[in-house]
Amino acid sequence: MTALSKIPVLLEAKAVSLRAVSIVIPVYNEATNLEALWRRLSAVITGGARDYEVVFVDDGSSDDSLSILRQIAAQDSRVRVVELARNFGQHSAILAGFRECRGEVVVTLDADLQNPPEEIPRLLDAIDAGNDVVGGWREERQDQTYRRAASFLHNKLTSLMVGVPMHDYGCMMRAYRRHIVQTVVECDEKAAFIPALANTFAKRVTEIRVGHEARAGGKSKYRLFDLARLSLNLITGFSLLPIQILSVTGIAIAVLDAAFAMFLLAHRIIYGPQQEGALWTLFAVLFLFVAVLFVALGLIGEYVGRIYEEVRRRPTYIVRAVHGADPENREPLRR
Repeated sequence: MTALSKIPVLLEAKAVSLRAVSIVIPVYNEATNLEALWRRLSAVITGGARDYEVVFVDDGSSDDSLSILRQIAAQDSRVRVVELARNFGQHSAILAGFRECRGEVVVTLDADLQNPPEEIPRLLDAIDAGNDVVGGWREERQDQTYRRAASFLHNKLTSLMVGVPMHDYGCMMRAYRRHIVQTVVECDEKAAFIPALANTFAKRVTEIRVGHEARAGGKSKYRLFDLARLSLNLITGFSLLPIQILSVTGIAIAVLDAAFAMFLLAHRIIYGPQQEGALWTLFAVLFLFVAVLFVALGLIGEYVGRIYEEVRRRPTYIVRAVHGADPENREPLRR
């Protein structure tokens, strides 16, 4: 058999492998939504040509979420539940799910039912079209105005830092090919923002419009403070631009200060000593310098803190148990 005659076989094998899909769902205190979520998700994954597995990651829930998830896993062999030792955060929970899943395509989904599970086949169609990463775009978000405004700014910042423009980096309804997921896991970053990190490794990235529903029950776990903290992690994790801007700002201020000093000296020589207004001008200049210094110290602190988190090598999450199919005896999720 010649090399050329092998090509169709290889392409066919690759197409078949993309039939295996893992759905990773982080869960934190979503007991009121889980039964409805599973009912709708089960209808999506039942039947069809694809093999599915669902990996729920309980992120230290304090309600009945874990109990409900264990019941679902006991009733359906396609479901596994990763139980974390405590609440580590959404992105850490997703990383735990990434390490546990086995599909050639991995879909992430929130448990609050704001992202309709019925949109999953459309994500998979976009992956089949040759894309490495497919993001959901909540064009008509059912959220408060201030959350939409904050998300808009965050998306603009993320697009700038990552260099891959997208309308909605905050939507967790996304699909990834296996090699992207594996690379994200191998990075082992302590403050990883998975959608942005995945986009830095992908050759072909796209996004599709997906539905967005009002929260069916429970409360949102993402506060504006969490979004601000995520933005700081994003700035320090993906670019040196802020530090470089501060360096350029320092040089510019030094030049302006030298010019201002020369102006004051010339004014004194020409007009003699004058007190009117000089004190307030000096105060204004001083406050500007103090503001720049505080911003610089804050950014440097963020970078140093990020380095500190990385060198400590503490685990991003701790898995207490995996419930569901026996991980030692289960069959690979591939045809």
